[in-house]
Amino acid sequence: MKRKLSVLLSSIAVLGLTLLLGACGSDPAAYKPDKDLGEQLNYTITGIDASSGEMDNATTALDKYGLKKANWQLMPSSTAAMTSTLDKAIKYKEPIVVTAYQPHWMFSKYPIKWLKDPKNVFGKGEHEATIARKGLKKDNPGAYKLLQNFHWDLHKDAEPVMMSINNGTDSTQAAKTYLKDHPKKVNEILKGVPDGKGKKIKLVYMPYDYEIAASNVVSQLLKKKNYDVTLQQLDVEVMWQAIISDKADATVTAELPATHRAFAKKYKGQYDYVRTNLKGARIGLAVPKYMKDINSIEDLKK
Repeated sequence: MKRKLSVLLSSIAVLGLTLLLGACGSDPAAYKPDKDLGEQLNYTITGIDASSGEMDNATTALDKYGLKKANWQLMPSSTAAMTSTLDKAIKYKEPIVVTAYQPHWMFSKYPIKWLKDPKNVFGKGEHEATIARKGLKKDNPGAYKLLQNFHWDLHKDAEPVMMSINNGTDSTQAAKTYLKDHPKKVNEILKGVPDGKGKKIKLVYMPYDYEIAASNVVSQLLKKKNYDVTLQQLDVEVMWQAIISDKADATVTAELPATHRAFAKKYKGQYDYVRTNLKGARIGLAVPKYMKDINSIEDLKK
């Protein structure tokens, strides 16, 4: 009887220790508001493509907010790698600081928040603009008219298309579904646009989620009016160069005034600013909402 009791007590002790270790080890990297944030993150902000304007602004933020002196660094990766890292961090409630931008599906999918930017390093707001090569209005007035008409809403229009693509829907099909579900919007954009009769138009865009969604929607709109559309994905600088050198006709994904500021300034007077097509865009730094004590870029030094 004593032996059985001893074995039972030993089993209980082992089970208790196992549960304790499991509880301690299940989420060892979870965010700890009472600990130094820099140490928890190895003083690293998770970034995206090094060539993006957003990363230039983030680099400036390190200096302006004294983060570089406090040993903070910006780690370039890619949009896909950044969102994958964000996904894992949120799953385990780990601390993370990312370079973020909107429009993007991550603000619909994840509980994240912008960090306040009192020094306005990232600007006071962004918008998506349609720009075209000089002469497009004269050469292809019908397609130009559609580009003049195209505009949509961040939350009602753009985000659902992005989420559909992110959930696995083919980008062309996601665009077609959007047009089918929004006949009033389609009629508004196509108003006054003549039949293209097979006239060619080439749209260029960058390899990011919003850019893919918006460009495919505009492509499908043009095809509805019988234009022969070519879509080409390019790096941001190459995209601008293609438009000012007449190798491409237009893009609906120029991010201004901050993200593409350098290109807009460099090529001033060499392209046609058609219109603002989406308001409410933004760039900056973001963290998960469970990091309740981190609300400003200045808080990163706590």
